[in-house]
Amino acid sequence: MPVRLLLLALGTFAVGTDSMVVAGILGPVSADLGVSVPAAGQLVTVFALGYALLAPVLATLTARWPRRRLLLTALAVFSAANALSALAPTYGLLLATRVPAAAGAALYTPTANAVATTLVAPERRGRALATVLGGMTVATALGVPLGTWVGRADWRLTMWLVTALGLAALAGLAALLRGLPPAPAAAPTLRARLAPLGKRRVLGAAGTTLVFFLAFQSVYIYLATAVSGATGGDAERLSVILLTTGVMSVAGSWLGGRLVDRAGVRRVLLAGSAVAACAFAALPWLGRSMPGALVYAAVVPLAGWAVSVALPHRLASIDPGNAPLLISLNSSALYLGTAAGGAAGSAAVAVLGGRWFPLAAAVLAAAACAVAAATTRDEAEGPRRQEAWRAVTPASSQR
Repeated sequence: MPVRLLLLALGTFAVGTDSMVVAGILGPVSADLGVSVPAAGQLVTVFALGYALLAPVLATLTARWPRRRLLLTALAVFSAANALSALAPTYGLLLATRVPAAAGAALYTPTANAVATTLVAPERRGRALATVLGGMTVATALGVPLGTWVGRADWRLTMWLVTALGLAALAGLAALLRGLPPAPAAAPTLRARLAPLGKRRVLGAAGTTLVFFLAFQSVYIYLATAVSGATGGDAERLSVILLTTGVMSVAGSWLGGRLVDRAGVRRVLLAGSAVAACAFAALPWLGRSMPGALVYAAVVPLAGWAVSVALPHRLASIDPGNAPLLISLNSSALYLGTAAGGAAGSAAVAVLGGRWFPLAAAVLAAAACAVAAATTRDEAEGPRRQEAWRAVTPASSQR
């Protein structure tokens, strides 16, 4: 495995850990800064919203930058922002640092995916992308529980961990990433990037992504609250639950790719969102004991990550020639859903309480299932569509 690909993956591991680990340290942040747990959850909302809104704008502004300079700048901004997060003395300043952290992440991830395809022969591009994107998956499986464990006594140590990961990737890429192809002479404008949203099928697919992640993240961000009956506030028990969630996320991603090929996008979307809705509805009871919480931690990531594979597959299949643009829209919809999930989860906790708020996510997941059913009814799943997707997979990492 080329070392440069592993360094790119280290960067995506840092970004993935940063975007999700806050869910595991909401309690320490809340206690240290004197804010409620729902208020602390808005750190995730701000990061996700910043990523979603800044990604297409920054991609347009930096389209002609040399790829090496762009990657190093992105990691420098990302690492500096996380260092500021670790040093922030107040909740307001901590919230403000999440915006530049999101900007760095929004610059880095799509660029790293694009650069990965230029480092290997054409027949190895799929594996190169899998390596770099695997950093995000490994962040779910290892980065989040590790960050939660590190931050059990002091949440600032978690932010320093993310900073160290970003700086390690920055140092490695600065030393070894040279000789990249020049940036494209012409790149899509912001208008061109957003133009596909004018198509009904594209809008329906992006809407499905948004609603599903709204449901999923409204529980995940506040999972420590939902399973407090099982953990009793113990950080090590919560780390075990998050580790189970991470491992099953990897399994769900693997399973989703195979189910999409065999059963089609529509069936995966409907089955996965229906299973998630049932698990959310059961969480008020499952979250009272460790065995129940672990059952939830196994089922929902398995279904949710299978759906997360089907969502970009569906968008790219609508218009294979514009797959890179369509997948970037899927990413924006995903992060918008995550941002909305932070706000919705906070509101649900305030209205329904810490035990019963997952019922709101069950309703949202059922809505995602309904949206998917309504908007995929007339979408063919034939072999030609599947082959078209495979043909553009290496290009799908472009911004």
